This record gives sequence, C-alpha cells and structure tokens, in this order.
Amino acid sequence: MTLVRQRAGRRPAYARRDAWSGYVFIAPQLLGIVLFVLAPLGLIFYYSFHEWNVLAGSFTFVGLENVERLFDDPQLVPVLRATAVFSLGLVVLNLSLALLLAVMLNRTLRGITAFRTIFFSPVVISLVAWTIVWGFLLQNDGGINGALSVLGIDGPNWLREGWGAMIAVIVVQAFKNVGLNMVLFLSALQGVPKDLYEAAEIDGATPRQSFLRITLPLISPMIMLTSIITIVGSLQVFAQVAVLTQGGPGISTTVLVYYLVQQSFDFHQFGYGSTLAILLFLIVLVLTIVQWQMRKRWVFYEN
Repeated sequence: MTLVRQRAGRRPAYARRDAWSGYVFIAPQLLGIVLFVLAPLGLIFYYSFHEWNVLAGSFTFVGLENVERLFDDPQLVPVLRATAVFSLGLVVLNLSLALLLAVMLNRTLRGITAFRTIFFSPVVISLVAWTIVWGFLLQNDGGINGALSVLGIDGPNWLREGWGAMIAVIVVQAFKNVGLNMVLFLSALQGVPKDLYEAAEIDGATPRQSFLRITLPLISPMIMLTSIITIVGSLQVFAQVAVLTQGGPGISTTVLVYYLVQQSFDFHQFGYGSTLAILLFLIVLVLTIVQWQMRKRWVFYEN
C-alpha cells in the first residue's frame, strides 16, 4: 500500500519535463513583467516617501509630506479637470467616429479596401511625426487657417486660445487612433449574423431600430473593450501635449501625465512626481474596475 501511494504521489518524468518546458517558455515574459512593471511600480511607491533632488544630490525621507502636498497643490484640481475633459472628449469623439466609419465601411463596395487602408494608416505613423505635422497645420498662419481664409473665414490661433487648444489636442489624438478602433468595430460588425437583419426587416423594423436592437447589443463586448483601451490611453497622453501646446495656454491643456513629468524632470522633484504617478495609477485602476463591473449590465453575451 505504501509503495502504491509513493508511485501515485510521484510525478512521471515526462510530466516534470513538460512542466519545466512551460516554465522556460513563460520565463522571458515573467522576467519582463518583474523588471519593467513590478520593480518600477515598487520603486515609485518607495520614491513617493522621499524627496530626491538630482541637481542637489539629496535623497531625503519625508514620509507623507508628498501626499500632503498633493492635497494642498493649487494646480492639481485644474490639471485633473483638464485630464477629465481631454479623456471624455477623446473617448466620445474616437468611439463615435470609429463606429460610424466601421458601419460605412462594412459594405461590399468597389474600392472599400483602399478606404479602410487610408483610415487605418495614421495608426502606423510615428506619433511624434503625426503631431509635428498637425502642429504646423494648426499654427496661426498654418494650413488650416490658410484654407479658412480662402473661404473668407478668419481662423483662430488654435493652439494658443482657450478651449481651442484643448479641442485641437483632442481632435489630433482622435484622428491618430480612430483607425484601430474602426478595425475592431469592423471585425465585430462582420460577426453579426445577417439573418437577424433579414428577420427584423420582415417584421417591419427600420434601419435605426435594427442598429439599436441588433447591432449595438451584439457588438457591445467590443464596445466595452475599445472603451477601456481608449480611456486608459487617454490618461497616458504626453507627446501630443508636449509637442502641440506644452500644457498651455496657461495650464488649460496640462493633463496629469504631462504635469507629473514636468514636476519630475523639469523641476527635479521626483518624490512628488512619484506621488502623482501613484494617483494616476489609482485613477486608471478605479476606472477599469468600474467599467468591468458595468459590463454585467450593458454588455450582451450570446452564451
């Protein structure tokens, strides 16, 4: 009986080899997660309890002083407001435009492949190059105002006047990534069974009713996925703001990522910058959890 138990508890050699093979295959991914995700995250929490001034060569433990400064920072509320406006505007514009383009391109028309390629091409273009080109177009004497002057319209200084700067940054970012969400929506639309539309048409449903009652529920998992991706991406925007507006005019386009980079690398306050990074992490985490919980009510699964 003892021998049987020993043999039953002993794993065969081929099972151990398979297990070690699995560990070897996942080792590079685990190593990357540890080195580039977990270790930096731990260092951010560590730095948030210190004040590190590279120029002065000082590294001092300050406890919760950076957290207290966070609540006393007069610029934090405007920064969070600008971040919320940018994220909301980007999500609404990007998702609605991507869904509209996907519906338009989900047709068997001549040359439709070329149009899909044109709309997707900005996704593979360098982000900095894309932003620099738009920066020239949006200048006071740039291409957009030049085109408006032909129509007799005196265009504003898009990047230096109030809400125009925020709108410009939102539009530039939306056009940059709309192609990716368009392709995702297009794949979801092509998976909707055609017989459902035929049955709805026989029952007298209008195209609008078919879209609301059939299309949207069946592609709701993809809408949830793209909304999470777009919201998280909107909270990580930096290059567009740095190239187009440098956070101006004033701090009207200073989003949270730009602000924490500014505090860390321009003002050399890495401790406070780490505290802002933790705040950003918590915001992304909370929004992701909220969206994930909302799927139980808004997302339709066939199974």
